[in-house]
Amino acid sequence: MLIYNTLTRKKEEFIPLNSGKATVYACGPTVYNLIHLGNARQICVFDVIRRYLKFRGYDVLYVQNFTDVDDRIIKLANEKGITPSEYSESMIREYFTDARALNVLDADIHPKVTENIPLIIDIINVLLEKGFAYRSGGDVYFTAEKFPGYGKLSRNTPEELREGASNRLDAESENKRSPLDFALWKAAKNDEPYWEAPFGNGRPGWHIECSAMSRHYIGDTIDIHGGGADLIFPHHENEIAQSEAATGCALAKYWAHNGMLNIGNVKMAKSKNNFFLVREAAEKYGYEAIRFMLLSAHYRSRMNYTDEVLESAVQSTRRLRNCVKLMDSFEKSAAGENAGAAPSESARETVSLRRGQFITAMDDDFNTADGMAALFELVRDINAALSAGDVSPSDVARYRGLFDEINGVLGLVYAEEEKIPEEVTALAEKRSAAKKAKDYALADKIREEIGAKGYIIEETRQGFSLKKKKNG
Repeated sequence: MLIYNTLTRKKEEFIPLNSGKATVYACGPTVYNLIHLGNARQICVFDVIRRYLKFRGYDVLYVQNFTDVDDRIIKLANEKGITPSEYSESMIREYFTDARALNVLDADIHPKVTENIPLIIDIINVLLEKGFAYRSGGDVYFTAEKFPGYGKLSRNTPEELREGASNRLDAESENKRSPLDFALWKAAKNDEPYWEAPFGNGRPGWHIECSAMSRHYIGDTIDIHGGGADLIFPHHENEIAQSEAATGCALAKYWAHNGMLNIGNVKMAKSKNNFFLVREAAEKYGYEAIRFMLLSAHYRSRMNYTDEVLESAVQSTRRLRNCVKLMDSFEKSAAGENAGAAPSESARETVSLRRGQFITAMDDDFNTADGMAALFELVRDINAALSAGDVSPSDVARYRGLFDEINGVLGLVYAEEEKIPEEVTALAEKRSAAKKAKDYALADKIREEIGAKGYIIEETRQGFSLKKKKNG
């Protein structure tokens, strides 16, 4: 299995620190708003990476944090007249609503910053003792230029690092010795939450949070660490500096970063106010289509959001669902027939071919685009076999097993469809009887009745299929 390592800028064979086990840490959201489609891409990408590692037999420990205290959370909480904790907890609940609707599995551990302050204080103390950090004006800062490898992840030159740091100067900058230095601890301010620490009351800086939590819940070195490409600098660059300065160990063996989701070729971001909330898009297209779209390109590539792309995803997920329905119909109609028969040689060869195709794609840096292509090739094979009629229950069971296996990794078809009302199903069965009796006028009339109730009936080799009309 190959994984592209942002640190080395090349694909490397995945060899975890401990044989048969894999640790993954993905930087989670700062919970000041609902997640947008750009956030969702990272969430879905790392969900698939975790699923595929499990599929390949690894015992996976997956950690994704929540930053539940920062300037924006405090500001919004104050505006609403509630505590920052109350506000962040409400946003975390909303996060899980959207993430689970996207078929994203909960992480093994979801640490929150506010629940891990002692860990953060401990690592800051270590950095102060080792001379990598200094106190200034009640704050604590990391001395970036004391860490020899600073810039190795982003590969920025010292001049570029200074320029980037200068563009982020804020009200606390007067306390810094250098624009490159970054806050580990921010001194307490009026009407803001704070914690007691040996170096003064305050709250943690952004970067130190992940260093402390990943070290505690995983260890000094993580197998795979990552997030969106926008986190490479400064967040992950700063994580490396403070973690490796504190422990003397590499923070991560492999760094994985997904490409940005653009709108109008500009990165989608809350700060740019050019984003679409997942929930808003789901109201029109459904969560399944969103997940499909986000995984339809290689995770490292940039994606450009358009309504047309999501509409295409709706049609693609429908093809997958229709294949499932065909297999369901066949299994129902063929119940009890040749139950003990072995799968045909053709079915075994097809399943072996498509499974190998899927593994080859995903082993090459988690290429979900080619992995999805393997699934659609399997769908074509299944549809052709069912249409030809030369298929046994054991063949369909073999096909279904692989379909479920691949879908279990990609997580594309999962939502329960709205149950068809019994009266609509009864009309469809009545229509089938009319067609069998060659009463086509009655059959057409019943079709219109079904349409008036908001449903579409489609003919299949195994009978009929019903689905709800799209709104609008």
